[in-house]
Amino acid sequence: MARQLTFDLPTREALGRDAFFVAPSNRLALATLDNVDLWPNGKLTLIGPKGAGKTHLAHVWATDRQAVIIAASKLTTVDVPAIAAQRHVVIEDADTLPEMADGDAAQEAMFHLHNLTLAEGGRLLVTATRAPNYWGLTLPDLASRMQGTTVVRIDEPDDALLSAMLVKHFDDHQIMVPHTLIPYLVKRIERSAAAVRDIVNALDTASLSERKPVSQKLAARVLDNTDN
Repeated sequence: MARQLTFDLPTREALGRDAFFVAPSNRLALATLDNVDLWPNGKLTLIGPKGAGKTHLAHVWATDRQAVIIAASKLTTVDVPAIAAQRHVVIEDADTLPEMADGDAAQEAMFHLHNLTLAEGGRLLVTATRAPNYWGLTLPDLASRMQGTTVVRIDEPDDALLSAMLVKHFDDHQIMVPHTLIPYLVKRIERSAAAVRDIVNALDTASLSERKPVSQKLAARVLDNTDN
């Protein structure tokens, strides 16, 4: 049977508050982000495993506060004073700074953005996979400021949240699935948001390639191929 060509088309990823599912693993983080007046020194570091929902939660906060979101990898390309003047700033994946080719310059840029944002009376939200003392920052002034920043964590998802994330990702891909598929997948995939993303992407690709709807039978075959 001829296989259908597939294309890497962008999915419609929902990052609003109404698409953020509150669960024990993220409830404290959400409550902390919502109470900016309680952030010590006006800054907060949000940490958690890759794909746990840090970007989604950061977008929720940024929308509520009209904040600017900057990837750490872009810090050397932005107008730092202009960004700080917006008063509320999100820096994503800050723990990758030491790994960058221009890591020293990026750390300098983050140091100045940190100081200027807080001097403007704004709020600074930073996301990372681990706490600042494990980042390996080489700029002492930035390291001391980040290590003195309050940390709040998003944990790996429980069954309820994993189920909700699967539903969300299928919806982002505009894929309708049988209701029995969600609990089937929850019992069989790795307990992480990254695994949710990967299995939905794999099922989407297989469904398009084979011209078949996403089903438990298709999922079993995809999971078997993934494990081998």
